[in-house]
Amino acid sequence: MKICIVKLSAFGDIVHSSVVLQFIKTHFKTAEIWWVCEDRFANLLENHALISGIIKLNLKDKKFIQSYKSLRNAPKFDIILDLQGLIKSAIVARILGKNIVGFDKNSIRESLASLFYSKKIACDYSQNIIIRNLTLVSKGLNFEFSKQEILDKNPCFIYKDQKESNSEKKGILIVVGSSVKTKIYPKFTEVINSLKEYEIYLSANTKSELEMANKISKQTHAKILKPTTLSDLAKNIRNFALVIGADSGPTHLAWAQNVPSITIYGYTPHFRNSFETSINLTIHSGKEIDPKKLDKNDFCISKIEPKSIVNLAKELLK
Repeated sequence: MKICIVKLSAFGDIVHSSVVLQFIKTHFKTAEIWWVCEDRFANLLENHALISGIIKLNLKDKKFIQSYKSLRNAPKFDIILDLQGLIKSAIVARILGKNIVGFDKNSIRESLASLFYSKKIACDYSQNIIIRNLTLVSKGLNFEFSKQEILDKNPCFIYKDQKESNSEKKGILIVVGSSVKTKIYPKFTEVINSLKEYEIYLSANTKSELEMANKISKQTHAKILKPTTLSDLAKNIRNFALVIGADSGPTHLAWAQNVPSITIYGYTPHFRNSFETSINLTIHSGKEIDPKKLDKNDFCISKIEPKSIVNLAKELLK
């Protein structure tokens, strides 16, 4: 069987979708799994042990027409799973084939996308994103899953020829930034200064994140990690004892890789965007959030007290 997953972006959404790979392989051991994504995120999936091929698209500039045309040269797939649920992802799926599984019109933001699907799956948009992804894939491929299986998952990013590290776990990794300013927690300096007994590193990959990291490091004992590729981040994050950060791709990588984490939420819904476990916790402002009506200008994350994060961190590090 040749299966194609369509999940174009963004970093965190691809991380959330990655768990389906091992579930598919459990039920279809010889299946070929391909993945369609925007080329800027392809490095995260390249050389993945469970992925047979990647189709890279550039949908952000004038090359998008060329990208759509290139899909006609893709392999023939037995089934296509659109985990994105947008019109652009539905069009991509339709170019790739006719047997497409996607969410029904009441389960996605862009309801017109459902017109492109041959099998439509109902799943409340407010449902947890991990459950949503696995619901679509399991119903599309006719298997069942349980929450316990999610809790017992293997790390989601294992690469071909990857060597296991036996080194002692480093201290805490702080993810300082996010693609959205109001997702960024503004009081990391206070958090770090309350955790002086621990070795702390700052993850920063963009110019703005490096500026933030430099400012924080000058006021704390935290060290800045060198910028890295997405796949190297997925490998290296397993070396840390704890990851703390906003609702962003690097923080969600900790959950995906079975690393203890604290995800800090402001205007986005913690109940939807994180699958909590005994080692993967969330903290939020207490404000009620409607997943369909997000206010990117809401800086409610700033109301979270550093002490609350510090207490959770010490509990996880015991």
